[in-house]
Amino acid sequence: MTFVSRSFIRKRAISLAATTSVAVTSFALAQNPTRGYHLRAAMPVQYATDRPDYLREQPFLSANDAAMNKMMSNMTIKPTGNVDRDFVAMMVPHHEGAIEMAKAELKYGQNAQLRRLAEKIVEDQQREIAVMRLAVEKTSPLQSVRPGADPASSSDQRAMVAK
Repeated sequence: MTFVSRSFIRKRAISLAATTSVAVTSFALAQNPTRGYHLRAAMPVQYATDRPDYLREQPFLSANDAAMNKMMSNMTIKPTGNVDRDFVAMMVPHHEGAIEMAKAELKYGQNAQLRRLAEKIVEDQQREIAVMRLAVEKTSPLQSVRPGADPASSSDQRAMVAK
């Protein structure tokens, strides 16, 4: 009759728990790999169709969701080995997403204070994009910040920074 030690059982239980956790996580990510990018409230907006203001709000929600999806997609980059270039390659789409969301507020929002804030967000984010692109351009002027991007010309960027 062989007895198994508590230590042996504990190690096997921990190993089984870790393996199960990795398998479940892998399966979940295989089902929808971008799901982790979007944190939603308890009730996702697409299921809130029973609210009376849903039809009025739907164009804003669609514009906002499109901006978020585009931003998250464009922030996924292949690292270049240059931290500064990679930072800018990820931050530019992040700022562009903020601009698109602010534009949706300007188009659909009613609150005057929030509309002024949205206008300021557009201006500030455009200026920051120009500054980041200029900073990367100074270190490596022959490479674009993001493949396929249509960066503003250097003179346009400098003019925005000077504002």
